[in-house]
Amino acid sequence: MVNIIVELSKYLIIILMTMYTYLCFSIFGYYDPDKKKRMLRRQNVLMFTIHIIAFLVMYLEKQDVKLLAFYLMQVVLFGTTILLYTFIYPKVSRLVVNNMCMLLCIGMIMLTRLNYEKAVKQYVIAAGAIAASFVIPVIIRKFKKLSEWRNLYAIAGIVSLAIVAVVGQVSYGAKLGFTVGGISIQPSELVKIIFVFFVAASFKRSLEFRDIVITTALAAFHVLILVASKDLGAALIIFVVYLAMLYVATRQPLYLAAGLGAGSVASVAAYYLFGHVRTRVIVWKDPFASYDNGGYQVAQSLFAIGTGGWFGMGLFQGEPDTIPVADEDFIFSAISEELGLIFALCMILVCVSCYVMFLNIAMQLHNMFYKMVALGLGTCYIFQVFLTIGGVTKFIPSTGVTLPLVSYGGSSLLSTLIMFAIIQGLYILREDEEEDIERKKKERLRAKRSGQENKKRPRKTGDVPERAQRSQPKGQAKGQGKARKEQRIR
Repeated sequence: MVNIIVELSKYLIIILMTMYTYLCFSIFGYYDPDKKKRMLRRQNVLMFTIHIIAFLVMYLEKQDVKLLAFYLMQVVLFGTTILLYTFIYPKVSRLVVNNMCMLLCIGMIMLTRLNYEKAVKQYVIAAGAIAASFVIPVIIRKFKKLSEWRNLYAIAGIVSLAIVAVVGQVSYGAKLGFTVGGISIQPSELVKIIFVFFVAASFKRSLEFRDIVITTALAAFHVLILVASKDLGAALIIFVVYLAMLYVATRQPLYLAAGLGAGSVASVAAYYLFGHVRTRVIVWKDPFASYDNGGYQVAQSLFAIGTGGWFGMGLFQGEPDTIPVADEDFIFSAISEELGLIFALCMILVCVSCYVMFLNIAMQLHNMFYKMVALGLGTCYIFQVFLTIGGVTKFIPSTGVTLPLVSYGGSSLLSTLIMFAIIQGLYILREDEEEDIERKKKERLRAKRSGQENKKRPRKTGDVPERAQRSQPKGQAKGQGKARKEQRIR
């Protein structure tokens, strides 16, 4: 009986996920607020239905009551997040909130399946980060001088990365962070956000060639410190984010071509300088030929994706535990094996939906600084998704970055939730700008109407228009003048 339920559940989960993904994009075609609200509520129902089905299956497989308790804790977290965001910030983007909770939900399901202890840690970090993120939209909305702290952003980013390069702990061949009180901290995740603010503030201040050279030099310094720490994934993300922001701000194809050329030269240099980069390139070319020399991860990842097929094996029916670091860098492979490739593709489309919303906000903002921030954060988010999924599917060499909101990792989860909260603050700013524009339009229309009414208003009795006085016959005008003269004499 349990096997039948598990088998049916995977098809039901795929259908519900497909419906959710369809709503992510169809909502852009509706302008009726009531219709949009109904669609957003439908998304919430679909998400919670997927959630309860997945945990019911896991409970039937493991017969562990703590899974049900953990499920209820997650329901409280997701429900509270949705309600508080909409209550505290009525102008918030509900689609971004829904997608954020949906990706967190998928991550919690898969982490609970892979490693219950890590799932609990992820839950605690997510709850704390979400609680802290409620303050961020207020900061974005109220602090008007964020664009003036350019030097502070540059110093904070460079110093944080330099500390890691000097005293950081080596993990998987790279200095990624350090541990404080048993908690692992990876500063490069937060530096990505600080770096975006630095570049946005620089471009708002000036787009002169001299200033662009200075900004580029400081950006290159960020990248070089990461390269020295062998954190090449974060270095690549920062490089691409800067290139995208530079091109959009200046609209100069020459800068883009120069950046791509420099990036190509740096990639070749990294290949010859770093042994683990050469290993990843060799593995990317043929993971099965180098199965015992670094290709094991990618080979197992491809086996898992192929085994799962379109519909997946079902929760606890596959072997994602055989994939190294399946709960971090290779969680997409675990999802594909047990929930199916259709589900995994829908998850990618949900990420793309977030990026489309980020770009939509960036295009509609009028302030240069906020526009650049939205663009930079959106590029940072979607490029990290691309690097993660591209690496596990052998589309590109593996870079060792996590899937935002889905993979296990405290620093990654915290930085992504902060990123989403900043986007919410920018969305609220955009709504404020739209309201100001509409208010000014109404005031101009009201002033125009009042001016027209003054022109049409009838004059008081006895008022003789100047034109009428001029058009009076000369004799009549003389008589009136003589009468007025006599009155003055009297």
